[in-house]
Amino acid sequence: MGAAPEVVVHRDADLLAASVAARLVTSLVDAQAARGEASVVLTGGGIGGATLRAVRESPTVGAVDWGRVDVWWGDERFVAADSPDRNDGQARAALLDALPLDPARVFAMGSADGGSDSSEPDVDAAAAAYARLLADHAPAGARLPVPSFDVLLLGVGPDGHVASIFPGSPAVHATATAVAVRNSPKPPPARITLTFPAVQAAREVWVLAAGEGKADAVARALAGASPAEIPAVGARGRTRTLWLLDTAAVARWPRP
Repeated sequence: MGAAPEVVVHRDADLLAASVAARLVTSLVDAQAARGEASVVLTGGGIGGATLRAVRESPTVGAVDWGRVDVWWGDERFVAADSPDRNDGQARAALLDALPLDPARVFAMGSADGGSDSSEPDVDAAAAAYARLLADHAPAGARLPVPSFDVLLLGVGPDGHVASIFPGSPAVHATATAVAVRNSPKPPPARITLTFPAVQAAREVWVLAAGEGKADAVARALAGASPAEIPAVGARGRTRTLWLLDTAAVARWPRP
């Protein structure tokens, strides 16, 4: 199932975001030193956005050769391409528009008006298009048709969901690398998400949570709930799984 979780707790959400940003810059620099390029999967949400803003403000942001970084997303709300609800738009505003990225290496998910990587305004077609895009960038001989992501970021919802994999959702059991989600318990109802097989292909998976509203989900996940109950449990990296949390998020977890 991947590497067992390592838990790192920071004093508050601001310090958590700054620490994750520093860790991310270092990881991308190390990946480029080892392989000449790097890849990251971004997440939305409050702590995800705060982390990206912290990267932008970091004095070491220039240490990364951003033109050799592939940028992916773990999930997306299936709304119009210019909707403020989209994760990719929020990421661009928080960080990406300030970086010298190669536009051909930024892989946004399709939108409800046919923008981005899907010319067909249908959530199933857009999910299938993203799965093909993942396969196109998979390394030769890969066990699964996805890139070997260096770092995959995920936020945790109060119900324990990650990406758009919700408790009891068919996406929990999906074997395709990217699938459509309908009737999401959080609006909007239609979404695209990476699945557990795609997530678990990443070298490192970092699960981020801040605030007391996440404390129940964090405690249940770290106590060993099933992925069907708390999908965050299924978020494991091949070589490392980090749970990067603030003190409020671990308020109900009896630390070892």
